This record gives sequence, C-alpha cells and structure tokens, in this order.
Amino acid sequence: MTPEGYNSMRVEQFFLEGLGHQSYLVTDEKSGVAAVVDPRRDIEIYLEAAERANARITHVFETHVHNDYVTGALELQARAGATIVTAAAAGVTYDHLGVAGGDSVALGALRLVAIETPGHTPTHMSYALYPEDASEPSAVFTGGSLLVGNAGRTDLVSPGMTIALTRDQYRSLRRLLDTLPESARVYPTHGAGSFCGAVTAEAVERSSTIARERVNSPVAFAHDEAEFVAMQMAGYGLYPSYYSAMRDINLAGPRVLGGIPALPGLTPEQINNLMRIGVPLIDGRPRDDFAREHVSGSLNIELDASFGTYVGWLLPFNGPLALLLPEEAARREAVAQLIRIGYEQARGYLEGGVEAWKDAGYATGSFERMSVTDLHQRWSAGGVAILDVRDETEWRSGHIPASQHLHIADLPRHMHELPLDRPIAVICRSGHRASIGASLIAALGREVIAVKEGVGDWIARGHPARTGAMNEPAPELEHAHP
Repeated sequence: MTPEGYNSMRVEQFFLEGLGHQSYLVTDEKSGVAAVVDPRRDIEIYLEAAERANARITHVFETHVHNDYVTGALELQARAGATIVTAAAAGVTYDHLGVAGGDSVALGALRLVAIETPGHTPTHMSYALYPEDASEPSAVFTGGSLLVGNAGRTDLVSPGMTIALTRDQYRSLRRLLDTLPESARVYPTHGAGSFCGAVTAEAVERSSTIARERVNSPVAFAHDEAEFVAMQMAGYGLYPSYYSAMRDINLAGPRVLGGIPALPGLTPEQINNLMRIGVPLIDGRPRDDFAREHVSGSLNIELDASFGTYVGWLLPFNGPLALLLPEEAARREAVAQLIRIGYEQARGYLEGGVEAWKDAGYATGSFERMSVTDLHQRWSAGGVAILDVRDETEWRSGHIPASQHLHIADLPRHMHELPLDRPIAVICRSGHRASIGASLIAALGREVIAVKEGVGDWIARGHPARTGAMNEPAPELEHAHP
C-alpha cells in the first residue's frame, strides 16, 4: 500500500499474501520516531522502511496475542530497542508496557489510545491514532476486530469461549463504529486470505473507513446480537493445525533469531540419512518439474505465498525438515515463511538438487499430470478413481460424481481409505493441492495422477457434477459448453 500521510504523520502498510497478514509502520515525521503495529517475525522490512523515512522505531503495538503467526515484536525490541505495547490483561511474560482501555501512548507528537475490543481474543485491543493536537482520531488499528467487510473469527482461543467471544465481538464492532468519526481510516491486521476472518475472502481492499464499515461490516447486516452470533459462526471453516501452537509461543515470547537463518547445503547421503529416520524432504519446485522427476519419497509443496501454510497444515509442528530448492533466494523465502509460523528446524537443503541425487545412485520417481478432458475419458471408462482434496465448502458447491473427498490436511491420516484397484487421480481447484496430494500418495509407491486443472474447469466443460454434502444424493447439474 502506498504510504498515507496526515500532516506530519505517515502510515505505511505491509501485506503478506498467504498469511493474509497486514502490519504497519506509523511515523511522526516531525520528531523522526516510528512505531510498528503487529509485526511479522522477519523484521528487516520495517527497519528498511524506517531508514527510508529517516525515522527510529521506538514502539511496537500489539493488538492481540496472535493465533496465526509468530510475533516479530521481540525481534524489534532486540534490534531497535523498541518498547512493546500490549494489553496488560493479555498475560504476556516478556518485557512490555501493559495498557488498558483509554490509556494513551505518545509517539513523538502523535498519540495512540487503546480501545478495549474483545472478541477475536479475550484481551484484544484496538489503537486509535491521533495527529498532533487533534481532538479526534484520523485512523484506528483494529487487529482482528473490525476487518474490511468482515470480522475476526472468535473460535480460535477455546471452543468453550466461542459464543461469549462472538457476543463480545458484536459489542466491540458496535463500539468502534458508533463512537469513532466516519472519516477515520480502518487498518486491520487480518486481510484477504487470512483464516482469522469469519469468511476467508479472496480479494478485498486492505483498508477502509468507519463510514464504509458502518455499511459493509457484518454488524450492519445483523438485526441484533443473536443474529450476528449466528451469522458469524456459520462462516467459520477449517484453519491450519499449527494455529494451536501460536498462542503459547506468543504469550511467552518467541526465541529471538536476529534475522532469517541461512541453510547449510547437504549431500545426497546426508539427505537420505535424514529421510530414513523420518525427516521429510520438502520439494518446493514447480509442480510440473516435480511430476517429471523427483526424489522418491519427497513431498511437493510448491513455493508460493501459501508454502508455509501448507507445511503448517501437513507436518508436525516445528518438526525437523529438509528442503529441495535450487536457488538461494527461494530457500530464503521458504525459511522466512517457516519461521513466521514457528518452524525453526530446517536442517538444510539438498545441494545439487535432483541431479546430484541421481548421480549419487538414489532412486527418483515421477507421475502423470492430466487435463480434465483426459480425466473425463479415463473416468468414463472406469479406469481411474478420483480424489478431491478441496475443503467442504468447495466440495458442496460442485464435485465429480463418485469422487472421494478428503481435505488435503486430512489425507495423511486417511491413506488407508484410498482404493487399491485403480490409479488415483487427485484434483482440487487449481492443481496446487492436487500436486501435494499426489506427492503424498506417490511416496507410498502408488500409481497416481495429478490433475492440472480444477473441478471448476471440469464443470465448465459440461462434464457431470453434483452439489451438496458428500453423502447426500443430489441431482446432476445442467452445464452448457463454453
């Protein structure tokens, strides 16, 4: 986002695709001091932005104890000497300045005033930002409370607290919308793609205003608190399994790393020894390259913005792993994504890649990739079983008749349910999760096919489809050929 200025005040947003994470650098240009709101763990981006602004980072403001990523607050405390500001009631055990609702913290000539907004978490805080000598705030950092056209989900802390927290969320949203000026900018921490929203949005604006959210927020569509609670809870879907570890890490304060760790190169023999004792080799190359040839037994999670999320969904939390990525920049990106969610035990990477592995005499594998047109022909002849690894909402919106449904995160625990009499064709929405699933199945020595396209492409070509839950009979859909 282009930095937005208000007199001598400047707000710069940083967006992390995949995590859907939004953080902010707030600078008082007059005094040359700055604060970061809800920082990610790799903090160089904030230090570089502060240097460009000729400012010194003096504070970190945390809106809540995060459930979806490891905080970078302690990294900034160690590197910049920043004071960490968070809710006094949050119970964090590291050095910090605890605040309650109404407390004001000076940032040069600016003020950030804490507003209690429980809901996403019990001790959630928002921070209203006041320019110099202003009687009204020009912006508010809403964390996981008021999102753009959305609200932070309330089921991540404890199942027994979900209803009470959803009621709190309703009152918090009303407090923000009813008391702040309509011109105030709304800067949330959770954006498009974050599992922390009640609805995981694909593409929305990354900031808003109080005026817009008075119309677009979920509370605008609810007649009362009870209706809001029902609406929000109906929108809660799955979230990655690593979330369960984030709260405790962020309460205690994560280990200070001092930067993104560099990975050592490992020989094929060293990688083979690691794999023999159960350390997974994650191949982050493009799915086409992996299907063509790969280290036997390796897992393909293509390096894109969601790489870390799928590692956190599929592998034991913070377990040891090794990487196969030929380029240093790609390895650095992979490690950055891993440390953001608490995975700190990457042992190294396969130096020389697949070619070195082959040269050392170790086995490689491959599997077929197929279009939905070819899949339809094989499926019609009964020559292939279809495995759909999308989530339940996607499945209900349309799926291939007689296909088996297992969400990609559930596949490792349900391999024994896959048919043994035919090759398995794995399909998803775009081919990404299908390649992950195919690599898992191929590691067992099974014949597998990764479908290059998705169920939407199958439907668009007029092939048979059904809607509804997996065990509910439903009529076939009528589809016109495009």
